[in-house]
Amino acid sequence: MQGNVPSKKKKAFPVGGDLRHYLRAHNRIAQLPVQYEDLLRYDSAIPLLDLEGEDTLWETVFYPESERQELDRALTTIYALLKTDGDIGVLEHLTVARVDYCTFGNSKPFRVRIINRLNDNYDHFYVKRADANRIYGLELENLLSPNSVMYLVDEPTLIEEHIAGIPGDVFMEKHLDDTTFNQIRIAKEFVKFNERCFVRLLGDMRAYNFVVDVTPDIEGSQFRMRAIDFDQQSYEGWKSFYLPQYFKENNPVIFLGIRHMEPSTVRQYQLEERSLIAGRVKAERSSFNELMAAMVKDELSSPEKVRQLKKELAYHHKSDLFDHCRTMGEIVLTNIKMLMQ
Repeated sequence: MQGNVPSKKKKAFPVGGDLRHYLRAHNRIAQLPVQYEDLLRYDSAIPLLDLEGEDTLWETVFYPESERQELDRALTTIYALLKTDGDIGVLEHLTVARVDYCTFGNSKPFRVRIINRLNDNYDHFYVKRADANRIYGLELENLLSPNSVMYLVDEPTLIEEHIAGIPGDVFMEKHLDDTTFNQIRIAKEFVKFNERCFVRLLGDMRAYNFVVDVTPDIEGSQFRMRAIDFDQQSYEGWKSFYLPQYFKENNPVIFLGIRHMEPSTVRQYQLEERSLIAGRVKAERSSFNELMAAMVKDELSSPEKVRQLKKELAYHHKSDLFDHCRTMGEIVLTNIKMLMQ
């Protein structure tokens, strides 16, 4: 990635008053029966292996039996809040199958597996520490991408739904050997994904931070790349950090694009995606303006990173509009306006 790597430990930023007001107005605030810190009180853990016996870097954690029943009830209640707007009638059919903890990465999330006893179908959700960058990333994804995202916030805790798909690194390893028609579609989707990330400045989209949703179609398959990690929403100072094309982990799909697309075709897809984003901004203008009004006031990074990013974007766009930006939120808003013109 041209020598740029993310900060080893990203600082978590608190949820400010204006952002909290936005979340409450849009039904993202919930009173949770259990918090992130409560889940840290497990008394044992074992490594979680994948189907091939490889370490997943997650641990399955176990809680004291005296607390397990109450914890299970709290976690199934959270799932009902997330999925059924709090309809507790579904709880009698739900149970907690497993709680996993990831010590790898910045956010150290818990992943809760919920099983429906009626049909053995399962789903997941994640429990994380609330962080303003991550919340802005989720909400911008919801407003500006073709994907809706469900999440809830209770001051110190963030609940996120599971985003289904094939992990990007697994997809590149096992699913790129496809028909030429599908390879072109994959390359096209990566161009669009790259553009969506850059417009709203979502960083660190290397292969293991996004998934690929595959939908069978009449003459092949449709592919959509979806971010699953929003920690690096407008935090780092390098422009290239917000362009997935610069991560070596994404090279296999980048090489597909080089093989199958001319530069003029790439440019066409970039403009198409910007047009779609502009349409979403217009459709959600009230929510977008309210969110950006909060974001431009919030501290989401260090002054040094803000200065570096606005300098690099000013050079990229050949524009002095970034010179007056004082926060990451102002840079994001200016970048969106520039790329939508």
